[in-house]
Amino acid sequence: MTTTSNDDRLERVKRLLDTVCDPEIPVLTIGDLGILRDVLLHEDGAVEIVITPTYSGCPAMNAIEVNIRAVLQEEGFDNVTVTTVLRPAWTTDWLSAEGRRKLNAFGIAPPAGATFDKRALLGERHILKCPHCGSTNTEMIAAFGSTACKALFRCLDCLEPFDYFKCH
Repeated sequence: MTTTSNDDRLERVKRLLDTVCDPEIPVLTIGDLGILRDVLLHEDGAVEIVITPTYSGCPAMNAIEVNIRAVLQEEGFDNVTVTTVLRPAWTTDWLSAEGRRKLNAFGIAPPAGATFDKRALLGERHILKCPHCGSTNTEMIAAFGSTACKALFRCLDCLEPFDYFKCH
């Protein structure tokens, strides 16, 4: 009879969670997004996954919870709890470097950071790099893009529209 240590179980659960993607931006995993806050193994064998939504009304969180449960239950983890915590509030600072790279490669400008473009505080034009051609000659078309967490921009050089993952 072989036994599995808690460290092995924990690593297995984390590897499985690395396959759970955001339904709105499927190139990002919940780890890339930084919404996966913790993985807890309880003495009774239960697995608790702690997540934080990107914002309190994020409609993708229900789908993410279902996907977390499904991937774990398919691999024999039947006693799964998904706990949502709102504090501390999620911030785009929690996006991984790999997540930022994936966003850009997917055609979504990653968040520039709170200190990148202070002119936006004065109501002036936001400077963003186009994920298609790299130009900073861009303009915002709409404050909300395909989802509430993104704004819609257009590059004035290559004329391609693109989403910008807003900072918060």
